[in-house]
Amino acid sequence: MTPVENLCSLCNEPAVVRLVEPERRLCAAHFIEDAGARVLAAMERERMISPGDRVAVGLSGGKDSTALLLLLHRFLPALGAGLVAITVDEGIAGYREETLRAARDLTGELGVEHVIVTFADLFGEDLDTILVGREAQGCTVCGVLRRRALAEAVKRVGATKLATGHNLDDEAQSVLMNVLRGDLPRLRQDTSTGQPGHFVPRIKPLAVLSEKEIVTYLLLRGYFRDLPECPYAGTALRSEVRTMLAGLEHRRPGTMVRLMQFRDGVRESARSAEPAKALSTCRICGELTSGEVCQVCRLLDR
Repeated sequence: MTPVENLCSLCNEPAVVRLVEPERRLCAAHFIEDAGARVLAAMERERMISPGDRVAVGLSGGKDSTALLLLLHRFLPALGAGLVAITVDEGIAGYREETLRAARDLTGELGVEHVIVTFADLFGEDLDTILVGREAQGCTVCGVLRRRALAEAVKRVGATKLATGHNLDDEAQSVLMNVLRGDLPRLRQDTSTGQPGHFVPRIKPLAVLSEKEIVTYLLLRGYFRDLPECPYAGTALRSEVRTMLAGLEHRRPGTMVRLMQFRDGVRESARSAEPAKALSTCRICGELTSGEVCQVCRLLDR
């Protein structure tokens, strides 16, 4: 017989997870229901979705974007919104091929429209070629180019919102990274609101779930795939911050949530203190930028 302390708080089935705030133990069925309910509540609370929206999911094929597509495929019809998946193929040998296969398998099973854009098509070269001689800058260069590629894919599919699979760990890591860099403008930046005719608003429905919760959700639903890690990931500051923050969260539970509360407080103060900085257009490619030349054109040495 299973001890009482190992039973689900809502039924007599064996618990598979223990959650805090509020304290509860949940069986497989109730955890799947609980995770979905928290994501739906976040979308409704923050008004992420409006009737008539066409939501593009940035689908890498990894665990976070897989969970995101599964959940939005479940909830969007009732919210009156459409769904399309977009995948960016950077051209990373030995890595992207397998994740692309996972993305194609999932969209095929769910019957979701799937559009793929490539660095080679958009920028003339794949990421591996672009990074020759500057591999240590891999994540920085890739991040800038991926954002542009996603923006182009959003235009192609006519989406009104871009949903990304950022989870609680990702968001807390970004806050800490911006603090360590002394990057107050980025700490204050809110991408949830776009500029009419220019930026499509980004939404992050999974920001209420931790990485462990997402892995558990996929394992319980039978969608977890053990995929390779990007070969450039180890060069990023995020890799060090991830390890540091994981240790802090283990010793002081709630650290990530408090970091998010700190970020929200900074953003609220910024909104009341000064208006948003006006953007101009890049003199080379014509895309919006805060300077004369955008980051993409600088990185590509145009």
